[in-house]
Amino acid sequence: MDIYVVIAYFIGVILLYIIGRLLLIPIRIIFNLIVNAVIGGAMLLIVNLIGSFWGVTIGINPITALVAGLLGVPGVILLLALRFLLFGVP
Repeated sequence: MDIYVVIAYFIGVILLYIIGRLLLIPIRIIFNLIVNAVIGGAMLLIVNLIGSFWGVTIGINPITALVAGLLGVPGVILLLALRFLLFGVP
């Protein structure tokens, strides 16, 4: 085997590894966003179902859905804190 073939093979493997890592990072970010969106939506539903007994609800509109979807549980907690700060305790 010629040394140039070995070097070309080695460089090809390194490039394949780098490309694989570059493609894996966006997939991981997209997966995390999907998980946060599902958990945030479920938390909004739970807060509205349980909170309706005490008069504590969060209106579901595009802004609240975006905050809960991007941030997940901390986003729902943020929305609850903003609701209490702006409108007071019921």
